[in-house]
Amino acid sequence: MSQLDSTATTTASQGPSGAEEQKQIVRQIAKELNLSLKQVRTTASLLDEGNTIPFIARYRKEMTGELDENQLRDIAERMQYLRNLGERKREVLRIIEEQGKLTEELAAAIGQAVKLQEVEDLYRPYKQKRKTRASVAKEKGLEPLAQWILAQPKQGNLLLEAAQYIDAEKGVETAEEAVQGAMDIIAEEISDEAATRAWVRRYTMDHGLMVSEAKTPEEESVYEMYYNYREAAKKMPSHRILAMNRGERENVLKVSLEVETEAIHRHIAGRWIKGSSIVEDVLHIVIEDAYKRLIAPSIEREVRAELTEKAENQAIAIFAGNLRNLLLQPPVRDKRVLGVDPAYRTGCKLAVVDETGKLLEVAVTYPTPPNNKKQEAAGIFNRLIDQYRISLIVIGNGTASRETEQFVAEVIAGRKDQELAYLIVNEAGASVYSASKLAQEEFPDLDVAERSAASIARRLQDPLAELVKIEPKAIGVGQYQHDVSQKHLDESLKNVVESAVNHVGVDVNTASPSLLSYVSGVNATIAKNIVKYRDENGKFSGRKELQKVPRLGAKTYEQCIGFLRINDGSFELDRTPIHPESYAVVERLFAELDVDMGQLGSKELNSKLAAVQLEKMAAQLGVGVPTLRDIIDSLQRPGRDPREELPLPIFRTDVLKIEDLTPGMELQGTVRNVIDFGAFVDIGIKNDGLVHISQLSDRFVKHPMDVVSVGDNVTVWVLNVDLKKGRVGLTMRKPADAGN
Repeated sequence: MSQLDSTATTTASQGPSGAEEQKQIVRQIAKELNLSLKQVRTTASLLDEGNTIPFIARYRKEMTGELDENQLRDIAERMQYLRNLGERKREVLRIIEEQGKLTEELAAAIGQAVKLQEVEDLYRPYKQKRKTRASVAKEKGLEPLAQWILAQPKQGNLLLEAAQYIDAEKGVETAEEAVQGAMDIIAEEISDEAATRAWVRRYTMDHGLMVSEAKTPEEESVYEMYYNYREAAKKMPSHRILAMNRGERENVLKVSLEVETEAIHRHIAGRWIKGSSIVEDVLHIVIEDAYKRLIAPSIEREVRAELTEKAENQAIAIFAGNLRNLLLQPPVRDKRVLGVDPAYRTGCKLAVVDETGKLLEVAVTYPTPPNNKKQEAAGIFNRLIDQYRISLIVIGNGTASRETEQFVAEVIAGRKDQELAYLIVNEAGASVYSASKLAQEEFPDLDVAERSAASIARRLQDPLAELVKIEPKAIGVGQYQHDVSQKHLDESLKNVVESAVNHVGVDVNTASPSLLSYVSGVNATIAKNIVKYRDENGKFSGRKELQKVPRLGAKTYEQCIGFLRINDGSFELDRTPIHPESYAVVERLFAELDVDMGQLGSKELNSKLAAVQLEKMAAQLGVGVPTLRDIIDSLQRPGRDPREELPLPIFRTDVLKIEDLTPGMELQGTVRNVIDFGAFVDIGIKNDGLVHISQLSDRFVKHPMDVVSVGDNVTVWVLNVDLKKGRVGLTMRKPADAGN
């Protein structure tokens, strides 16, 4: 290598400077996400400065061009991926250079790679391998023979050429053994070539079939539809990929990826065979061996891993979307609630909570089998209803819930003196919370089931405040959540909870440490310090007082304070989402409108705010239009809870049995879960009914989440009833003979 080549290679191995690499990353993300360079560059800078995504999305709109949280998270994720990719590139370049094998072309190819897989393909020939047939052949000195074959001579005799490499001491006894060793070397070289692997991987993804069969066909299982199943790999929906994977893990299914090999052999031959030669037949044999023994198994693993990753991402996205909708269910305020944790043998645990969620009394009754003490249970229910003026009974949807529901409906039917209703709530995760250290601290004198009843009651009053106490993945509103990357799932769901909490805002004088820990910039330690300060000093009177909380420094204060509310404090703006950094803007705005803070929430002020010309006023006040728009919206509805704009859940007074259902019957229901192939709807019977994706709408539906969300109240019609399996098929497409 010349001095010039050496210098060029060394420079290439060092890669671009940090600043230049960052520019390249920004350009790539802007192109991928169809955003401006400024938006990506500014977002990256804000994130690097330690700003949180909820804070940037809400209070830095002018800087980012009003990017929403999803766009900001996409930028953050791609930024992290590409920075990690840059680190890997530098490491690969260093290793190859240390081997003395780095060329300008290879360095350029590594530098231009935009996926980790591309970098690994280019690095593969230089990677230290365990002992292989090729490495053994190289130790026997057969590499020159392999190169002679690859030169594809027009004349000569392969065995005569190979005879020169016979060496008993090295373990080469015959010319045929020498040829086989050389073929092994060539096979590994073919399998290691980046371009060949990339083409085969792409072809396999585009043309491969996922095939599954039963290991024991005569055995019944939930995987029977996959006992003899074939489907184009790239068209498979995520739930089928994850179902196959689970069946394979449970040793029920044998799963493979099949692809026609003729086109693959033809392509590889086109890359490696230059024309007719005395070794052409040998090279065809080598190519077949390279593909079957070396390329196909690893490509199958890589393609299946890619399919699984996409399926996991889809499953996590569904779980995240469902979780957000569940967390943002409207609170049912100003009602005393009787929570019921149903059970059979151990009895139904009851918990009465007041309008603020304070626990008033716990009890246990035995209205369900095997005890069937209905009369005694009715007496306890009626006493609690009368004593505490209960207007709503909330039943967890776990074991014995429908038997308990039947009993509660009978109690309600026997009372004619007041409005009383019940509803079923999803109790997923209640048992996890009840056994947690947090629940023990909150209810030290209660047993696990009694804590669960209290949690069920509070879920209705404020779903968000109660559900944040539970590990997000324990709230079962997804599909195959146990089959996906738990690290990725945890990160995604944590982001969802953080987004929901900051969207709603938190009353700093009533919030639990669990709720506070999800506020922008606040960690678990600071959350506990806020509560400890509140316990020791009484309620916070204003946002500024939070600066006295230990460990809550200036940066944390900036990030969190706009999301913390003081509803009964000394300054009106402290109960709004307006950030203190904008208080001066509000003062200037009020001066322009000739109003004062005492008019906040009045019709007069709201009328004047509605008449503001945003662009003109923003210029006068020296503030951005998006910020002024948010300020005006907050001033018009001070202290509002965005969840209150959603419809309340369906309250019931009577129970419905599956035997009562007939095709065509119209019902009101609540969406409990949304999955790839449809939505499960609670219509008041033991099991939720399924609305298949084809029955969600009269128009084409790409995904159920485009039509329905967890918590939606929907009108459905019964399609079919399977009494034996306890299944009900529903439709949201109004039948032609249904009444107008």
